[in-house]
Amino acid sequence: MTGPVPPIVDVLVAGAGPAGAAVATHLAAAGLRVVAVDRAAFPRDKPCSEYVSPGAVRLLDRLGVLSGLAATGAIAPTGMTVFGPRGSRLTGGFGHSSSSAKPRTGLSISRRTLDHRLVQAARSAGAEVLERTAVEELVYEAGAVAGAVVRGPAGERRVIRARLTIGADGLRSVVARRVGRRRHGAPVRLAFVAHVEAVAGLEDTPEMHVGAAGYAGLNRIGPDLTNVALVVPVARAAGARGRSTEYLFDRLDEFPGLRGRVRRDRLAREVLVTGPFATWSRRIVADGCLLIGDAAEFFDPFTGQGISSALKGAELAATAAIPALERPGIVDRAALAPYAAARRRAMVGKWAVERMIGYGMLLPGLFDRAIARLGSRAGLADTLVGVTGDLLPAHALLHPRFLSRLVR
Repeated sequence: MTGPVPPIVDVLVAGAGPAGAAVATHLAAAGLRVVAVDRAAFPRDKPCSEYVSPGAVRLLDRLGVLSGLAATGAIAPTGMTVFGPRGSRLTGGFGHSSSSAKPRTGLSISRRTLDHRLVQAARSAGAEVLERTAVEELVYEAGAVAGAVVRGPAGERRVIRARLTIGADGLRSVVARRVGRRRHGAPVRLAFVAHVEAVAGLEDTPEMHVGAAGYAGLNRIGPDLTNVALVVPVARAAGARGRSTEYLFDRLDEFPGLRGRVRRDRLAREVLVTGPFATWSRRIVADGCLLIGDAAEFFDPFTGQGISSALKGAELAATAAIPALERPGIVDRAALAPYAAARRRAMVGKWAVERMIGYGMLLPGLFDRAIARLGSRAGLADTLVGVTGDLLPAHALLHPRFLSRLVR
């Protein structure tokens, strides 16, 4: 590890991805002593759609990192195109949303670049970030979480005690498993993600292609580099073991809109696999502990809400934690209740939209008709994309006028 860690810190953050690095930045900037640990060494690759919604772009701006990211050659998508399983299509634009929020473009950028820049921001704010350091177990004091046992780069173990421990350690969160039961729901899907050069016919607008047994996304993240992601049910991925590259390209050719566009000989990075999804924690706050990002919940990546939820959750957690840490001692659950309530208010609409779309894809005929109607009636596609891009509230999709135009 790099340098001594004091006997007790204000906040220990497990995980330094977007959620962990963002909350460490907010808390350190408020003058708190923050230590974040991550098993990775940055920069590092991460399986992800590598898409940041316009709403999440605003959160990056508030963290002070947006201008630096824009200078890396990141793409600024202006909307989204969705292809249904039976030939339907819709294209929605962020700029056509009725919202006055700015900006109205997203950000397509590799996680290698994004996460590294966020870690740098956390360090600049005063947080200590320990790389190649993993949380192995939590430690307790009078029944409350009081820090963690961590293992460093050479295998050495030590205890970092903290008044507040934040679990931002992803889908397989150690912290989440220790503080409460993790639930796994349906549909259970895996993602295969690659970087591919020279994808034919792709503009700056990401594409989502829905098939009978999964979906695929194309997202340009550089002048000649595309993030290619395939999401399929776990049962259908049984044949991918040991041959993930062949499996990815074989499945991509099953989508009519992708056949021949994504070439195996232009693979620029090994295929990474992540999942299963549809995982959430029953408890996101406990005495001395709270959860953010994928450690709290992750349903399905179709709407591209992962990074947005991570950054928003970090902001909400910091807003609740800063006043709670003004009192001495370990932060109790009651002091963290405002975070749980604020998170529920901010996320419940997103959760509903994610589930509506995720379960809708299980009915290809119905899903295709819905895409066709949304694409053919002026403004409906823009509303859908505006909601998934965090420019419009989720209830815009449930407004009587929207529903009446969709069904009539």
